[in-house]
Amino acid sequence: MEIEVHTRQRNYPIILEHGVLARAKEVIGECGQPVLISDTGVPEKWRNLLQQQYPQSPMIVVPHGEESKSIAQWSGILSRMLEENVSRKDVVIALGGGVVGDLAGFCAASYKRGIRWVNIPTTMLSIVDSSIGGKTAVDLDGIKNCVGAFWQPSVVLADPEVLSSLSPRLLSEGMAEAVKMGMTHDPGLFALFEHDDYMDHLDEIIYRSLEVKRKVVEHDEEENGERMLLNFGHTYGHAYESYYEMNRYLHGECVGMGMMTILKNPELKQRLSAVLTRLNLPQSCDADREEICQLVQNDKKADHDTITIVQVDELGKGHLEKWNQEEIREGIGL
Repeated sequence: MEIEVHTRQRNYPIILEHGVLARAKEVIGECGQPVLISDTGVPEKWRNLLQQQYPQSPMIVVPHGEESKSIAQWSGILSRMLEENVSRKDVVIALGGGVVGDLAGFCAASYKRGIRWVNIPTTMLSIVDSSIGGKTAVDLDGIKNCVGAFWQPSVVLADPEVLSSLSPRLLSEGMAEAVKMGMTHDPGLFALFEHDDYMDHLDEIIYRSLEVKRKVVEHDEEENGERMLLNFGHTYGHAYESYYEMNRYLHGECVGMGMMTILKNPELKQRLSAVLTRLNLPQSCDADREEICQLVQNDKKADHDTITIVQVDELGKGHLEKWNQEEIREGIGL
């Protein structure tokens, strides 16, 4: 299945297909001498499957985890690309989760003022969310995605087969982003988590999530309006991540807690709670509320004394609100 994404920067296909990683070179086509970027969290069999198709290409493997989204790693990869004489006609191929996609994409965006890159996501989180839209970034001083660029990929290869190697926890945290899209845009997608065994609907969950993200990105490529709706749960979620130094909870787990923190509609909150329970995702934590408020005010969506948050009063219809510092405190129960 192919989903075409149309943006001002470039148009590109998302190839959603079981087994597409095994024929990545065929699908990608001519790409010069590609640089392969992955991390230690990607099973060796998937890295080898890609490397075998590009035996002459260097594969840069960074340590698994948010710590690799750093200025130091970004700089180190760029230096390696210079050493390998990577030209503007060559391509960066990212194989991994959201960290790898963010890091490799930013390397591609900044190397020689921008070269092409291909995203091959290997986690549920990255397949349904971060693989589309061209957001690339690294963290700075404990603040997520503080330095980066919008740089659209040339192609996205989404292979559900790679999900077979994920732990139940990693699969569930990725599902949190799909739940979020159901909350803000697609009631039918949300319903897939409420009834039956959601794993029986895995391909449909992926497809519907990609369609939500595609439509939003096409309407608002650089997050000036509608795309901000996809930040539902992220205002407090990013604060939880920073508070725990991105160690105790995974991103999707923090998004789930963030949605529960900010959601006001009691009926929707009850339905969301039931879905998160089915996914074995946490709904609250013991973080210091004063510190969380301070971290929220450091969020990139903050504007002096206010911050733009996403609220959902009716399933499938997210909207933006401006909150002041008092409302931020009230939101977390202070």
